[in-house]
Amino acid sequence: MPLEPVNYIMIALGVLVIVISYWGMYLERAVDGVFALFVSPVTLIGSYLWIIFAILYRPKRLKKEQA
Repeated sequence: MPLEPVNYIMIALGVLVIVISYWGMYLERAVDGVFALFVSPVTLIGSYLWIIFAILYRPKRLKKEQA
């Protein structure tokens, strides 16, 4: 399997933060609001980077499984 269950959990967490960020901008309904200008861009960029990291992440296996 190319991705482990931990990868899928990390991806789901990133997608959840993205949805919450866009939802927060929708609730604020202000183009020049604090959330739309400062909070949401940081969380969105961080979430997209987190998803890329989650795809590339390979968990270390136990030594018994490698032998």
